[in-house]
This record gives sequence, structure tokens and C-alpha cells, in this order.
Amino acid sequence: MLAEVADKEFAEQRIQEVSESLARGMYVQARRQLHNLPAWDVALLLESSPPKARAIIWQLVDADEHGDILEELSEEVQKSVIRQMAPEKLAAATEGMDTDDLAYVLRGLPEQIYQEVLKSMDEQDRHRAEQALSYADETAGGMMNTDTITLRPDVTIDVVLRYLRLKGELPEATDKLYVVDRDDKFIGEIGITRLLTVDPTKLVSDVMDQDIQGIAVDMDETEVAKLFERQDWISAPVVDDENRLLGRITIDDVVDIIREDAQHSMLSMAGLDDDEDTFAPVLKSTRRRSIWLGVNLITALLAAAVSSMFEDILAQMAILAILNTIVPSMGGIAGSQTLTLVIRGMALGHIGQSNQRWLIGKELAIGALNGVIWAILIAGVVALWKQDLVIGGIIAFAMMANLLAAGLAGVTVPLILKKFDIDPALAGGVILTTVTDVVGIFAFLGTATLLLG
Repeated sequence: MLAEVADKEFAEQRIQEVSESLARGMYVQARRQLHNLPAWDVALLLESSPPKARAIIWQLVDADEHGDILEELSEEVQKSVIRQMAPEKLAAATEGMDTDDLAYVLRGLPEQIYQEVLKSMDEQDRHRAEQALSYADETAGGMMNTDTITLRPDVTIDVVLRYLRLKGELPEATDKLYVVDRDDKFIGEIGITRLLTVDPTKLVSDVMDQDIQGIAVDMDETEVAKLFERQDWISAPVVDDENRLLGRITIDDVVDIIREDAQHSMLSMAGLDDDEDTFAPVLKSTRRRSIWLGVNLITALLAAAVSSMFEDILAQMAILAILNTIVPSMGGIAGSQTLTLVIRGMALGHIGQSNQRWLIGKELAIGALNGVIWAILIAGVVALWKQDLVIGGIIAFAMMANLLAAGLAGVTVPLILKKFDIDPALAGGVILTTVTDVVGIFAFLGTATLLLG
């Protein structure tokens, strides 16, 4: 743990030194410092810099490092860097990239630049790029690598070991080798540890694990990440509909997916794009954020319209206007708690058809219990404050009703959105706020109108 902290502080110190050199215009020194930084630290420096500084940093970085750095950048920053590169330089940078990273970079290019980059590639890299792009984005095929080592079941372990020694090195994160027949159909795997410890005269078929199912090439990447999490895999084979081995997925790619999903959920709740660039131009960021600000304004106007229905009673009793914000606010907090837990449960695969009704019942019970507790509390406070038991009872009833509505909406809104293929993290908060505002205001002012009007 101490070593990790020390490494992190050392990396931050080196990045800070580069930033200071750039700020002073000492570009020769900055180039030398950049040369000593690993690709992920240069990527972090680029993501932490305004657009003008990024352009300078990219020019100072060795061209041989461009590909490794591009792999580490977030999509939005990656696009801003790629826009500065000529197609032939981009083609050179992508040479040797993992298949999944190559597809990731090329998919983000405009059509014209994409075609120019393909023309600039040699035949082998062009074929590799076209193969990578043949699989749908955000699927197992889109995130797999083709750097697999395959074996035949009828060879001995000794032959395999000699072959590996001749090869000299293994692809990154290789913990197992895959066994295929003459038609490249996946039939099993053998772990590196077992390969090194069994009798070398035995056949691969005698020691391989045949109880392994390959990942379908069209499986959603989120489902792939769940499989890795449950099975504690380091790598896994990817197969087509006919069980032919196409490639493999490694844990480093899965970690990226898990991190992106977590970031997406966090930023979506604020109405932000998960690839939002911290240092994006002002107009671009304003345009993106304005969309959800506009949606929020519409929902706020809806709540205001409900309030305007009770304008007469509000004009007669100023205390109602003072207390009118309490009920919607409590409902919004309670609903947000439920919404967050449900979205998390959906992301982890904990919520399905079999337990949805139970979950709805649970949240209604929580809403009722919280409603009783806080209704009694607020009724007592208002009754003592204004010496009016009727107003205390009105706000207590409204609090009870809104906390029930908040619990119900917190569960049902994300479930309904999911059925319509709408991201609950993105739209759930806006809808929930509208429900709790409208129900809270209507319950409070409507009850007040009936009893006091």
C-alpha cells in the first residue's frame, strides 16, 4: 500500500515538473521529461491540460509513443488529439495496436478521415482494421483481441513447450492457451500453470479443460464484465455462432468497461456525457449541458403550474407559501435514495422479473414508515410554531403521501425506463423530481384548499 502511494506521488511530481517546464516555455526540457514518462502518465497530463497546451505536448511527444498514448486517452480527449494528426501519421500510430483499441480509435473518426487512414495503412494493418470494425461496438467482438495462441488436442505437452520457447514471448495477460480442432472450433483450454506442471509426454487432450463455454461474439460488453466478475477470469475465449474461436478478452479491457459504466452512471445523474472533457471549449460544454438544463426548466414550470392552481389559498395564508417547499424537498431526497439503489442493483444484475414486486413492496413499506416518522415530526413542529393543529395535520398528510409516492417512483421509474431502452441514470432523476414536486405540492396545497379554503 505504501509503495502504491509512493508511486502515485512520484508520478504526480513528474507530471507537475512537465507542466512547470511548459509554463516557462522550456520546451527542450519538457520534451526530455515527456520521454521519461510512461504512456498512461502522458495521457493523464493531456487530459489535465487546456486545448492549447495539449497541442504543444502532443508535438513534443515522440511519434513512436503516439499509439500507446492514444490507447490510454478518454474518447473525447482522444478525438481532440486525433484532429491534429495527418492521416498517414495516425495510420503509423495505430500500427501494432491491440485489435480492440484499434477499433475504438477508428470508430471515433469522421468518415472521410477514416477512409484516408485506411488508405495510408499497409495491407496487413488494413485487413486487421476491417476485421476489428466488422463487430458491433459495445459487444464482446468489439472489445476482443485476436492475439490468441491455439493448440491442437493431438500434440504432446513437450511439443507445446518447445513451440512456446521458439516463439519467445506470450501476449499480455496470457493465463491459458486455447485448444481448437482443424476447423478452428473451440474445444477446450489449458492453463499456463498446468502446462508447466504436468507430464510432458501427455497429450493436450488428456490435460485440457473441456467444461468451458466461450463468450458469444455478440454478447453485450456489460454482460461480459459481469461474467468476469463472477468467474474471476483473467482472460476468456470469444466464439461465433458455430463455436469457432475468434479471439479473447482480457481483464484489462474488462476493467475499462467497469470503470466506464461507473463513470457513466455518476455523470448521467448530473445530465453530463460520460466522455465529457473537463477542458472542452466553453461553447461545446455549454451546448451539452443546456439540453438537460432545458429539460429541468420544463419540469420546474410544471411544478410551478401546479402551485398556480392554488393561488387563492396561497394569497390568503402566507404560511402555506413558506411551508410549500418542505414536502417536495423531502420527497425528492427520499426518492433519490431509492432511485440510486435501484440503478445500482440493475447495473449489478441484482434486479429482475422475479424480485421486482418484492422490491416495490419493500420501498413502499420504507416510504410508509418514513412517512409516519417525519409526518409526526413536522406536524408537531408546525403545530407548536404556528399554534395550529389543522396546518400541522395538513403537512403531515402531504408528507406521508409524498414519501410513499417517492418510494414507488424511485423503484418503478428506472424499471419502466429500462423497458423502453432509456438509460435510467440519465433520465430517472429528472422524472423522479417532477413526480415528487407535483405530488408534494398537490397533496399539500390541495388538502389545504379542501380544509381551509
